[in-house]
Amino acid sequence: MRILVDADACPVIRIVEQAAKEKNIPVILLCDTNHVLNSDYSEVKVIGAGSDAVDFALVNQCQKGDIVVTQDYGVAAMILGKGAYGIHQSGKWYTNQNIDQMLMERHLAKKARMGKGKHHLKGPAQRTEEDDLRFAESFEKLIQEAGEKFRA
Repeated sequence: MRILVDADACPVIRIVEQAAKEKNIPVILLCDTNHVLNSDYSEVKVIGAGSDAVDFALVNQCQKGDIVVTQDYGVAAMILGKGAYGIHQSGKWYTNQNIDQMLMERHLAKKARMGKGKHHLKGPAQRTEEDDLRFAESFEKLIQEAGEKFRA
């Protein structure tokens, strides 16, 4: 079991690394050339800056039993198909039971944005300490569940 992180602008990298380090789980941070990262614990892989290059590299490297941290629903759908576990930076788990609904919501939101008229959508709300705690708790549970199935 490894943890792969879609690390471009990911706000939970340090939480992921701390939890992984405590359990001696390898972490791979994937980023494009515009978001070069440094880490004392994780392996950092810098991928070309092409559109979706990091996403495709992450899916290609992902294996059954890995945990993937991403906010991209498309990436989540592909890694679930490979038998991996997925978690959003909010702490929500991606599952075979909820991914179709999430993809449909993404499609409808994009369709609404592309519709007539001007849409001034706000960006995401400022991340809070509570958001980090919620992610950390959910991530710990996912590591535990994945680890139990990995050992079985």
